[in-house]
Amino acid sequence: MAQSEFDIDAAEALTRSEPDLTDALPQDIHGYHRRTKHAPTRYALGPAFLDWTSQPCPYRRFPGAQRINLPLRDLESTPLFPGPAPTPAILDRAALGLFFELAFGISAWKSFEGSTWALRNNPSSGNLHPTEAYAVVGAIDGLSATTALYHYAPEEHALEERARYASAQALPPGGFLLALTSISWRESWKYGERAYRYCQLDAGHAVGAAAQAAAALGWRATLLTSPSDEEIAALVGLDRPDAFHRRETEHPDLLIWIATEAEKLPENMDAIVTAPRQWFGAANRLSEDHDIWPIVDRAPRQCVKHGTLPLAGIPSYRPKTMVTSAPIGDVVRRRRSAQRMDGAATLPLEVFRSMLFAALPGSEPLLSASTWPAGIALLLFVHRVEAVEPGLYLFERDEELGRRLRAAAPLGADAAPVDLEGALLYRLRAGTVEKEATKMSCLQPIAGKGCFAVAMIADFGRTLAAEGGFAYRRLHWEAGLIGQALYLWATAAGFEGTGIGCFFDDEVHALLGLPRDQYDFQDLYHFTVGRAVDDPRLLTLPAYADERRIMRE
Repeated sequence: MAQSEFDIDAAEALTRSEPDLTDALPQDIHGYHRRTKHAPTRYALGPAFLDWTSQPCPYRRFPGAQRINLPLRDLESTPLFPGPAPTPAILDRAALGLFFELAFGISAWKSFEGSTWALRNNPSSGNLHPTEAYAVVGAIDGLSATTALYHYAPEEHALEERARYASAQALPPGGFLLALTSISWRESWKYGERAYRYCQLDAGHAVGAAAQAAAALGWRATLLTSPSDEEIAALVGLDRPDAFHRRETEHPDLLIWIATEAEKLPENMDAIVTAPRQWFGAANRLSEDHDIWPIVDRAPRQCVKHGTLPLAGIPSYRPKTMVTSAPIGDVVRRRRSAQRMDGAATLPLEVFRSMLFAALPGSEPLLSASTWPAGIALLLFVHRVEAVEPGLYLFERDEELGRRLRAAAPLGADAAPVDLEGALLYRLRAGTVEKEATKMSCLQPIAGKGCFAVAMIADFGRTLAAEGGFAYRRLHWEAGLIGQALYLWATAAGFEGTGIGCFFDDEVHALLGLPRDQYDFQDLYHFTVGRAVDDPRLLTLPAYADERRIMRE
C-alpha cells in the first residue's frame, strides 16, 4: 500500500498536521471514521515526529515455544497464475512450508545507505505489518503428534508451537484453521489515529494473500462469518496474560478455513476453542516505549464481532485469464508497492478487463474467499488504458449497490454506460482526470501517473445500520481484498500496483456530488496501477539464506 512501502513525503506531512478537535472522544465507529479523515487543509492526527528508538519490532515471537523450521520451496515450480493447482496437495509439513511462505513470508530484502529492511508477500501500510498469522493444524509428521496451535514467524520461516491439544484430530478432516490478528501499535507508531483503518485494510490484503497461496496448492480459503472476536481470541490465546505487552494489544481479526480436501466448514467452534490445551511461550515485547493513541485503542471496542449464523455465500466463478501468465510463485514473490509511475505506459485492454473481473465478488481464487455481500463500488480514474477514453468511471461490482450510488451522486445521474465486452462501466466524466486523481490521493503524483487509479466507495451507512459497528471492519477487509487482487493481476501482466492509504475522503465525495454531512457512501481506500520506475539506489537481496533450502523435502 502507498503510505505503505514508499509514502515518505506524505508521512512527513502527517507529522506536521493538526488534529480535528470537534470530536475529541468519538463515541462510536462513525465518530472514529469522521475524526480520522484527511482533508486539504489538515491531516488526521499523527505523531509529531518518528521516534526511531521506539519503533516496534516487525516480528512477533514467543520465546519458550518450540520453533519448527518449515521447508523452503521457493525454487520449485508452481501452477500458472491465478490457479488453482489441478490436484490438491497433501497437507504435510512441506505443503505448509509453501503455503506460509507465499502467504506471509519474506519476498526480498532491500538495502540503502546502510539500512536494510524486509519486504513480504503480503503488503502492508508503511511496511509495518500489524497482521499476525496463527494456524490450528491436526497431527502432522515433523510437526506434532497431536493437533496444535502455531504462530508463523516469517523471518525464520518457521512455526512456533503456541499450544498443544490432547487429541490428534481436534478439527474436521480435510483442512485447517488460519487466524489473523492485528497489533495496532505497529501502525499508530507512524500513522497515529488513522492506524486502525490501516490494520483492517492490511487484514483484507492478508486474506487475499492466503487465498492465493492456498490456490497454489489446490486448496481453497473461506473466511468464516460466524465466529465472534471472543472465540477467535480464545482460540489463539489472546485472552491470556502472556499474549502481548499491555501497550501492544493484539486484537482478533478473522478466521479462515483452508480446505485441503473437502470444503466442509467447521460447525462447532466451541468444542475447538474449549478443548484442553497445554500452552507454551510468552510474547516478546515490541517496543521499550510507547505513545498512547486513545481512539485507536477505543476503535476495536466500537466494532466488536459477535457470534452469528453462517452466511449462505456468494456464487464463485473463474475470471478469464490473460493470454500469457506466469507461475503463481513468481507472481507472488515479484509483487511490490511501486514508488513512482512513469506516466507513459498504456495498459492493454485485455489486462484492464481481467483486473476488473478479478475484483468482482466471488472471483476465484481471491474474492471467493469472502462470503459477505458486496459493499464496495469502484470509482475509476482512467488515464492510459487501450481503447478506453480517459475519464472518470464507475464500476459497480454489484448492480443494486451501483444503482443506488448513481442515484445518490449527481455526477452519476446521466452516466453513460460503456460495455468493455462484459465489463460494464458508467462514464461519469470524459477527459483527463490525472490532476483529480493526484489531488484526491493527498497530492501524490503516483495516482495520476499510473494507467488508472481507483477510489473504493463503500455502502457505508446502510451496511453499518444493518450489521452494526463490525461492518466497518469487514468493509475495509473487502477493500483490502480487492487491492490484493489488483496487485497480483497487475504483477502477472508485467505492471505494478500500489495501495494508497492517504486520500482526502470528503473531496472524493464532493467530486461525485455527495453531501459532506451524509454518510450513506464513504471512500475507504485508493489504489493505482501502472508501470513503475525503479530506484537504482536500492540493492535487492534474497529473502532467505541458501542453506535453508537444504531442508527442502
